[in-house]
This record gives sequence, C-alpha cells and structure tokens, in this order.
Amino acid sequence: MDFKHFLAQNDSVGLFLFGLLISMSMASWYFIVIKAWQGRQARRYSEQFLNSFWDAASLDDVAQSLNQHPASEPFAHLTYHAISSARHHANHGAHRLNEAGSAPEFLTRAMRRVIDEETAQLEWGLTALASIASTAPFVGLFGTVWGVYHALIAIGQGRSGTLDQIAGPVGEALIMTGLGLAVAIPAVLAYNDCSRSNRLVLAKLDAFAHDLFAFLTTGATVPLNSGGA
Repeated sequence: MDFKHFLAQNDSVGLFLFGLLISMSMASWYFIVIKAWQGRQARRYSEQFLNSFWDAASLDDVAQSLNQHPASEPFAHLTYHAISSARHHANHGAHRLNEAGSAPEFLTRAMRRVIDEETAQLEWGLTALASIASTAPFVGLFGTVWGVYHALIAIGQGRSGTLDQIAGPVGEALIMTGLGLAVAIPAVLAYNDCSRSNRLVLAKLDAFAHDLFAFLTTGATVPLNSGGA
C-alpha cells in the first residue's frame, strides 16, 4: 500500500474529492500567507503613523503629512477622512441629505463609514478560511466512505475476505480522512488568529476614533484652506 497505489485504485469520484481537497489546501495557504503579510505590514505602518500623530504639533501638521503620503493603513485612513469631512462641512455646510445635521453628527457618520470599510477589509478571506475549515473534514470523510464502499464491493465480488485483502483498501481509504484534517486544521488556526487580531485592531481603532473625534469637535484647529473636500 502506497500513495501511488491509492491514486491508481481511485475512481473518478475519489480523484475529484482528492483534487478538491488539494485545491482547498492551496486556497487556505494562500489566504494564510496573504493575511499574515497584510497583518504584519499594517501593524508596522500603524505604529509609525500613531507615533507621528501623537508627536505632531497640531492636526494641521497631520493633515499636511497625509496629503503628502496617502493613507495605507486603518488609522491613517480614518484620520484623513475625518479631517476631510470636518473641513468639508465647515466649508460647505449641509446642502445634501448625506450632509444633514450638525458638524459632529456629520463627522460621526463619516468616521463610522470608514470604520465599517476597514472592518470589511480586515475580514477579507476569513469567510473562505472558515468554509474550508468546516467542510474539509467532511469532504475527507466522504472520500473515505466512498473508498471503503468500493473496497468492500471488490472484496465481495472476489468472494474472499481475508484480513490482508480488507486492511489494504480500507487503510488507503483512510488517507482521505487524514488529508481532510490536514487541510482543516491550519485553516481553523489561521481563522482564529486572524479573528483575534482583527478584534484587537478594531478595538484600538475605535478608541483612536473617540480621541480623534474629541480633537475635531472640541477646539482642535482644522485648516480650511489646505486642500481636501
């Protein structure tokens, strides 16, 4: 019994299930690698931006820096749109439905939209990881059941049921269950890790949004003539 023999003895259904598990594994590792790289980059850029934000003399300096260097992570993105929204409402007032209300209300809606966008971006790929983690074991189990069924049919047709004849095909069929678990376990671990990281980032982003909102509504100067909306 070896892997080549396992592939040779499989029918079209078994080969399809095997190929499906391989495809799910490739997709899972693609999302794992991409999410890990994106998370590392975002943490580094976020730390740099927050350090520069709290070291800035005023929001004017922050706005000028963001105009020169486009936002590339959640905190800078939120700050850029918050300052632009406050500036826009101060310049143009409320002339459309989406601008209705006071400046703090308009700013709250704008910041909430940005946080929702960042939440959706952070959750990219998690649905695929969760789907792979939950379905791969069942695909593998179905492959095992299918393999055992055909092994028993072949043994029955041969009218011989010695232990050697049963153990080989059944053992080969169990490969599918092992493969399903091998696909699912990394996906589960990656999903849990990404979910935890996203919760931490969103909690920090929400706390930063409260501080930024306070700066923009309780006396911090927002330049009206340095560009923006």
